[in-house]
Amino acid sequence: MRIRTAGVVAAMGLALAGAGCGSDTPSAEPSATAGAGGSLMIWADDKRTAALKPLVAKFGQELGVTIEIQAVSEDLHPKFVTASQSGNPPDIMIGAHDWIGNLVQNGAIDPIQLTDAQRGSFAEIAVKGVTFNGQVYGVPYAVENLALFRNTELAPQAPATLEELVAAGKQLKQSGKATEILSMPVGQVGDAYHMYPLYTSGGGYLFGVKPDGEYDPKDVGVGNPASIAAFEKIRKLGEKGDGALKRSIGHENALSLFTGKKAAFMISGPWSIADVKKAGVKYEIEPIPGFAGAKPAQPFVGVQAFYVAAKGKNKAIAQEFVANYVTKPELAKVLYDAEPRPPALTAAFDQVKASDPDVAKIMDAGKGGAIMPAIPAMANVWDPFGKASAAIVGGAAVPATVTAAGKSITDKIK
Repeated sequence: MRIRTAGVVAAMGLALAGAGCGSDTPSAEPSATAGAGGSLMIWADDKRTAALKPLVAKFGQELGVTIEIQAVSEDLHPKFVTASQSGNPPDIMIGAHDWIGNLVQNGAIDPIQLTDAQRGSFAEIAVKGVTFNGQVYGVPYAVENLALFRNTELAPQAPATLEELVAAGKQLKQSGKATEILSMPVGQVGDAYHMYPLYTSGGGYLFGVKPDGEYDPKDVGVGNPASIAAFEKIRKLGEKGDGALKRSIGHENALSLFTGKKAAFMISGPWSIADVKKAGVKYEIEPIPGFAGAKPAQPFVGVQAFYVAAKGKNKAIAQEFVANYVTKPELAKVLYDAEPRPPALTAAFDQVKASDPDVAKIMDAGKGGAIMPAIPAMANVWDPFGKASAAIVGGAAVPATVTAAGKSITDKIK
């Protein structure tokens, strides 16, 4: 699953471990040794490495080049930046769109040359996610967002509001049919990614938006009256209130509480579907409900994409590969089969939704979602926002806690 907070983005984040295209032996550290001229090196994660091996061999034959794909065990983002700074990066890297601001700032990736027709073949939100300062920096292959998973045996009716969800969860606890109202990771240090839909429903925001649609790092919403009001609502859901949100529920146990039928409701994403199915839970996937009479709960929308290294040794071939092969439904379908996240390519999405209705339900739950900020300033939000939310769930006073978090964020941005 992806866990998002300072390492959050690490978490949906991808655990990475690897092998070259012709070897099944994992390597402890990545080696960007794509030869000059006739080869490409791609860094990816375990699942994408295994899924892409047969295809890259085929594409390599068509291109007349050797393509190696190697997985990275962890910290793909910083390792890619370090390799770029040392002048020895892979030619292509696969990762989250919200890394783009930092990658551009470090001169690590080049804009991607796509035709208007190619751009039009992707979901609009996916193209928006890989666009930074007016330029497309990645070729998207999947989108993802949070949704509400509901055990239909324990909770036959979909809650229209968070208040209805809490009432249903409390009733299940009182009857002994469940032990928790809601399974949503908070943990001891908080989780800004999972808390964001509740925060937005309460009226809060992270960054304002400029006239051109880009996030404005000078307009930080954390610490303003709206954010305080939003966290007051969240506090009422916490340990000193309804008990729907708990620091004892984190990424290590949130999924198992739902698959073990100890909670009828879970806030998670497409990465949890396989485990829920395996557990035999009868479930439904729906939009996350908001507070009664408040704004809709707005989840973050993330995009997974292919990037071309600015200092790669074979940039022309890399550009051709991402523009002409990553845009193929065949490749998108293979990546979907490896891990069922909604394909960014419209033709591939239409293909898979016919056999997997969950894909369409995840996308529906993300409608109206906010594209995850890719600006470098976002790196300063995860930790203070997460810690503040955990403290407030535990019962801390809201105004002082949120104001301090806002000051920490703005001070770091300056």
